[in-house]
Amino acid sequence: MSKLDIINQRELNDWAKEIFQNNSFNMVDVSSKKETFRRALASGKIYVGKEVFDLIKNKQMPKGDPITLAEISAVLGVKKTSDLIPLCHPLPIDHTATKIIMNEVDNSLEVFCVVSTVAKTGVEMEAIMGVNTALTTIYDLSKIINPFLKIENVKLLIKEGGKNGIWKNPDGLPDFLKNFF
Repeated sequence: MSKLDIINQRELNDWAKEIFQNNSFNMVDVSSKKETFRRALASGKIYVGKEVFDLIKNKQMPKGDPITLAEISAVLGVKKTSDLIPLCHPLPIDHTATKIIMNEVDNSLEVFCVVSTVAKTGVEMEAIMGVNTALTTIYDLSKIINPFLKIENVKLLIKEGGKNGIWKNPDGLPDFLKNFF
């Protein structure tokens, strides 16, 4: 029987890093990180025009209620994030919720999506994907009435957990969040 060399974890990590460091794309190695509570909140807005806005408000859209379906699609978007974003780690999602606020002043709907987990990496992409999926669903259900729709300002508002604690978007937070942060 031949003598086996025992390789410690550091040597193994260095060996793998050396072989693969020149690849164009690499999923971040989180294997040495500790699992901590992570939460992220993202938002985005869609302008639908007065006609569509009034139809949504009065629950008269031809394909059904965009708000209810957008909330459901946000959950699916959150859960499927790592399937769609190539270098995004698949994460166990402990909680997600979506809030959609109708703004009559500019005929818009603003989507907020919060996601939380206990994991080695954050859920920012999941929150952003939840917002994008909800906005795209509203777009899909509204384009039959008005194809001139505009999605904008999709952004991360807050992230918490990991070594950096709480991060707030430097552009500011919506009024309803200011009392919490």
